[in-house]
Amino acid sequence: MVHHNECPLCLSDKISLQFNCTDHFISKEVFQVFVCHDCGFEFTQDYPEESEIGKYYESEVYISHSDTSKGFSNKLYRLSRNLMLRGKRGIIGEVTEMNTGHLLDIGSGTGYFADTMLRAGWKVTGIEINEKARRFSTSQFGLEVIDPADISTLETGSFDCVTLWHVLEHFHDPFRYSAEILRLLKPGGICVIALPNSSSYDALHYESFWAAYDVPRHLWHFNSSTFSGFAKKAGFILEDTRNLPLDVFYISILSEKYKGSGFSFIKGMTKAKWFAFLSFFNKRRSSSIIYILRKL
Repeated sequence: MVHHNECPLCLSDKISLQFNCTDHFISKEVFQVFVCHDCGFEFTQDYPEESEIGKYYESEVYISHSDTSKGFSNKLYRLSRNLMLRGKRGIIGEVTEMNTGHLLDIGSGTGYFADTMLRAGWKVTGIEINEKARRFSTSQFGLEVIDPADISTLETGSFDCVTLWHVLEHFHDPFRYSAEILRLLKPGGICVIALPNSSSYDALHYESFWAAYDVPRHLWHFNSSTFSGFAKKAGFILEDTRNLPLDVFYISILSEKYKGSGFSFIKGMTKAKWFAFLSFFNKRRSSSIIYILRKL
């Protein structure tokens, strides 16, 4: 197990238990979420080593690694994914100010976003840890997808844009990956990172039942303030933020399910509509935030 005696972000020793959080999805084990009292960063404590965490992803219905439509949650996720692909493509075009270029999608899963960008005229490379997902991406879409261990083989300064859609929170060493991203980006290149927001209205409401804590797969729990500190420390310029408007619906429904609520779909949808309405006036409270970073 990995134990932190100080904040992984600001290195303060003023850290303490915020609450216990259950892995509702696979193991039913309980993990601790700690908070730093100096910078406010939240992180999972005593999580499995990188060599041991694979078993917490071992499920036929783990969404980011599968193309299954079994179960209501997966059906909802796939519907949301299809609606968001066009929006994500639009964001890339807008923030890069490019119609085509070379894009690296880290954590490419089963390849749907990478394929969307490929069909839009971009040259796309994917990085995906799950072998089954890599094979699917190649056979289904003809994508070039490599194992994360091979990231060092990619040419320095060869990408116009690097994307991580709900991926950074899984990395055991996010600063090492950030250094690789800086190496791979062209001067002035753009990195787009989407993350759950631990200061969102839904996170504050559901607390330890908030589905986006997703322990122990999610190691780091950012909000807009702590991610700003991370970006600066990693050597990026944080240029802008956006939100992913549909995430709150999926997360709220799943959170209600984790609470054991009756009529979890109805309750989740009702609360999500309210959270979405409130976050329209305060983007920093959105369920997920997209961070637009630039390399100097």
